[in-house]
Amino acid sequence: MIKRNTVILIPTLDPSPTLLSYVQSLKKKGFHEIIVVDDGSDQKYRKIFRDLQNEGCKVLVHAINLGKGRAIKTGFNYFLNNWSEGLPGGEQNGTIKGIITVDSDGQHSVEDVVRLDDYFVEQGLKPELVLGARDFNYGNVPFKSRFGNELTSFCFRLLYGKKIKDTQTGLRGIPTELVKDFLDINGERFEYETNQLIRTIRKGIPLKEIDINTIYIDNNSETHFDPIGDSWTIYKLLFGSFIKYTISSLSASIIDLGIFQLLIMLLKGKVSKYIWISTVGARIASSLYNYLVNKCIVFESNSSHKTTFLRYYILCIMQMMCSALGVSGLARVLPMKEVFIKIIVDTLLFCISYRIQRKYIFILRDEK
Repeated sequence: MIKRNTVILIPTLDPSPTLLSYVQSLKKKGFHEIIVVDDGSDQKYRKIFRDLQNEGCKVLVHAINLGKGRAIKTGFNYFLNNWSEGLPGGEQNGTIKGIITVDSDGQHSVEDVVRLDDYFVEQGLKPELVLGARDFNYGNVPFKSRFGNELTSFCFRLLYGKKIKDTQTGLRGIPTELVKDFLDINGERFEYETNQLIRTIRKGIPLKEIDINTIYIDNNSETHFDPIGDSWTIYKLLFGSFIKYTISSLSASIIDLGIFQLLIMLLKGKVSKYIWISTVGARIASSLYNYLVNKCIVFESNSSHKTTFLRYYILCIMQMMCSALGVSGLARVLPMKEVFIKIIVDTLLFCISYRIQRKYIFILRDEK
């Protein structure tokens, strides 16, 4: 009998009766360890969960609906307490090497789950997040699903520099080594999976996409995704650090102007080079403020100041030089005033600086 070395985790709310036959098909393919998290389903679904228990599934129950993200983390916690390497329990614990999350709405075929497990075996369960990626150009994909995924993928690549075809997939393979790290990720509902991708990119964890079938049953009527509320939460999450970065930069500019004006008032008539001194003093103070806010609040980096401080100021100098060169060069060829050219150049540099700071300066280090 085939016995696969991954645990299946299925978070569900008010599941379809077909979930039982789906689980039976998984067991026939060798997946004997299956966790089902009942995320506050109505009482009329009790029989489905009893049948799943009779099939050997471990059913974990939320008394109320807490969200998909919380259900996944409930499953992760149970997994770590029962199958994490090093726990007592004999041979069983030694054979389980990872977890595969699967949606309960019929979008993930058993063959695709097998495909992820086979990839794990081939790659030796190295520490990487594996995504089952759907093709959204397929004919049966509802417009709102296609548009939503393409927009989210575009925003993710723009802000985090990584192209992911299917940012919303619930079919994910996670080696045991990464489960503990993913357990404390923020997000209780659908935004959790987006946050999981962000954590993966920020920590430099390898990410692999495997093509899977694109299945939408009855125009995806089984989904509990709220296209307005959940989408708003996801995009707020995606753009959260960029918005904080923008506020940090604007407030640093206000501080720069305020300190400059204060020093002018104090030094004018007393020091010959009062403008230079005021400019340099204001820039030092505002840049220190901007550095600390970006490190501690915007990017929440745990890298040492020794590493980030020097890189940040090298970037500041390079950004200033690029601004000067860009404005002077474009002023020769564009029929525009220098101030408008500077706005264009500095806006572009502002966005580039965000990407550089996020990826190379304020890095989220693995503290394990």
